[in-house]
Amino acid sequence: MSKKKKNNSSVSYEENVRRLRSALENADAVVIGAGAGLSTSAGYVYTGERFDRYFSDFAEKYGFSDMYSGGFYPFETPEEMWAYWSRYIFINRYSDIPKPVYTELLGLVKDKDYFVITTNVDHCFQKAGFDKKRLFYTQGDYGLFQCSGPCRQLTYDNEKTVREMYEKQKDMRVPSSLVPKCPHCGRPLTMNLRSDDKFVEDAGWHEAAERYSNFIRTRRGKVLFLELGVGYNTPVIIKYPFWNMTSKNPDATYAVINYGEASCPDEIKDRSICIEGDIGEVLRDLK
Repeated sequence: MSKKKKNNSSVSYEENVRRLRSALENADAVVIGAGAGLSTSAGYVYTGERFDRYFSDFAEKYGFSDMYSGGFYPFETPEEMWAYWSRYIFINRYSDIPKPVYTELLGLVKDKDYFVITTNVDHCFQKAGFDKKRLFYTQGDYGLFQCSGPCRQLTYDNEKTVREMYEKQKDMRVPSSLVPKCPHCGRPLTMNLRSDDKFVEDAGWHEAAERYSNFIRTRRGKVLFLELGVGYNTPVIIKYPFWNMTSKNPDATYAVINYGEASCPDEIKDRSICIEGDIGEVLRDLK
């Protein structure tokens, strides 16, 4: 399919919301593809006041001005690295979601035959009450450690350790006794986040991938592909497949809600709904 894109700016916002509401009501199945923009709308902002509130000491010492940049900083010691990461994980994985955007999304699809594929790693779908068996986190989970080797295709729940590191850190360092090590080989543990070829795809990851594949393979008819906050960092995971699957199913509808990137290929423009705006506001208008 051509990657030439088109937004339907000639259609009013109100008309697009009406069309999306109708597509949701009439869909036989809904496939949700979620990117970082959805969590941003829900209040997980990595800059500004929220960054200053939790990381002003790191910002003053190292000069970075957002959480994302700090995640790549080459800290001199593991104690300092885990002081940073434990705060990062705690506020973005174990604290409450600031705004009810995910809950509102669930309210729109909970009675539908749905599945979610997401590049987000903050666990918001499960925290909001989505069915775990209908979720596929492709890029990892802030709540999991893995061996840095890795010596095994295993992941380890990190909540207890992260909370303890968050509570006991002092002067931007965690106690050395809390630095996590692999229980099998003794190497340092690291985050289970896809950044290179060392990313661990454990049994749970493969089971979720298979459930998603089965869902896509077995659903026919009026399928709504609903893309929320997906950018162009990794378009081959959600965006391009959604375009292709819509193209191949004449009864399918593609809908996208995003700031500045709500567009579609010409080939499916007649069956697409492109809405520029804040996802949370659009979901509330849909109700």
